Amino acid sequence: MRTGIQKLGKTLMGPLSIIVASGLLLGIVSVLQNPALVGETISNATIIQNFVGGVRAIVGTMFGLLPILFAISVATGMAKEDKEIAGFAAVIAFIIFHVTIGYLLKLNNITADTTSVDYLVQQGTSQIRAFEISNAYETMLGVFTYRMGVFGGILVGLWTAFIHNSYHTKQLPTAFSFFSGNRFVPIVIIVTIPFLSIISYFVWPFFNMGINGLGGLISKSGAIGTFMYGFAERLLIPTGLHHVLNQLIRFTPIGGTAVVDGQTVSGALSIFNAVLASPNPDLDTLRQATRFLTQGTHPFMVFGLPAACYAMYKTSYLEQRPKVKGMLLAAGLTSFVTGITEPIEFAFIFISPLLYIFHAFMAGLSFFLMTIMHVGVGNAGGGLIDLTIFGILQGTYTKWYLDVIVGLIYAVIYYHVFKFVILKFNVKTPGRTTDSDLVSSEQEVAAGSVGDDFGATILKALGGKENVVEIDNCISRLRLVLKDTSIVNESILKTTGSMGMVKIDKQNIQVVYGSKVEQAARSLKKEVNN
Repeated sequence: MRTGIQKLGKTLMGPLSIIVASGLLLGIVSVLQNPALVGETISNATIIQNFVGGVRAIVGTMFGLLPILFAISVATGMAKEDKEIAGFAAVIAFIIFHVTIGYLLKLNNITADTTSVDYLVQQGTSQIRAFEISNAYETMLGVFTYRMGVFGGILVGLWTAFIHNSYHTKQLPTAFSFFSGNRFVPIVIIVTIPFLSIISYFVWPFFNMGINGLGGLISKSGAIGTFMYGFAERLLIPTGLHHVLNQLIRFTPIGGTAVVDGQTVSGALSIFNAVLASPNPDLDTLRQATRFLTQGTHPFMVFGLPAACYAMYKTSYLEQRPKVKGMLLAAGLTSFVTGITEPIEFAFIFISPLLYIFHAFMAGLSFFLMTIMHVGVGNAGGGLIDLTIFGILQGTYTKWYLDVIVGLIYAVIYYHVFKFVILKFNVKTPGRTTDSDLVSSEQEVAAGSVGDDFGATILKALGGKENVVEIDNCISRLRLVLKDTSIVNESILKTTGSMGMVKIDKQNIQVVYGSKVEQAARSLKKEVNN
């Protein structure tokens, strides 16, 4: 089950990349409307206003499509083969799913008109209760249905993947052979998805009540809730399950619900972008959303972990420093600029529980401090790019300077704590081993180059082509299904630039490559196919 959840977590990253890119575009155009930065003339120019309006329309549409994007991403990510057919089937499944629910609602006289706030108030319902009832429904792709958000998309995606994996190779009798294989998948979807809709029609109101209750609990817990989120999110890094926690916070009511420009928005990242796109942004609503976003990550991603890299370099053996300098510098810069931290974290979390717990605690503390200081820096990257676009360039209302001040303190603390623990307990961080397999800088450069040797070396370390069942990757790791993980040679993997690996069980393993993971996945797939 853990393996399945990890794979699900990876599939949830697809829509996130689109939303983060849309958010970056929204952040850039919002700068053009800041008269303190560009002046009144430019910020009020008609051409600028039209451009900003167009961007907001595009980004708003992308956020409205989130549920179906999740359905497609989950279906294709969980499908074992012929992923494009799974994506096609997911679109069909999503539409039929909500059409069926909409039809059931209509049979019970629940429509857009009978659930509007004005209608409910006229029927004697209180204003607050009317909003609660109305917010439980929405119009999705022109269909009136439950407001299920990304949960509906995930559910449809999982069902589609299950049907696809079960029937995409199904062979029918000769008379019906035209409908065999991949053509059979959409047919089964059309037949089965209404039953899933019927179940959801009765179950969802209770599930929604529980989700909203959990979101309310987290909201009422204030800064303590953000500390627990930051602490737990870092603890989950080795398992890969942090992606699931992140997406629940970013796109569901667990991360909060707010009304922005008359529209109900759920999820911390969704709320943040909605407020950023609003002509009259509510700063209190924005700060309630950003307490779960990148403002809590900047102190340890931009400042703390790069300082930890420097501490690992300073505590490495003199003869090993030339060999690890490039690796630690690249890992530190990656965290500093983009917020991708796993190449650094995997250098110590498995060999020093003390540093692992310290890092998780400091992450939670960072979220806590940014919350009580009322900082308002959002998005989901975590590196200098987000700090600049959504903090510095937005103006002083974000209080980005507090992020930097705390970050500089974090850099000092991380450096001295890492240096002390490494020397005190002789932690075998990079450069503190005499392992003959430790890569030299020349080997690392060669391994990172585009060529057949890269994939061939990885494949050799994995036990050869006959041992590889499935190849996939997330933002920084190869996610592999093997016939036997016990024969994997970690020493050979190190020569390809791997920062570490996680053996989940006898069949599943993850190998950390950081920013060059896409290259590693392509090279490995090419080698296996050859």
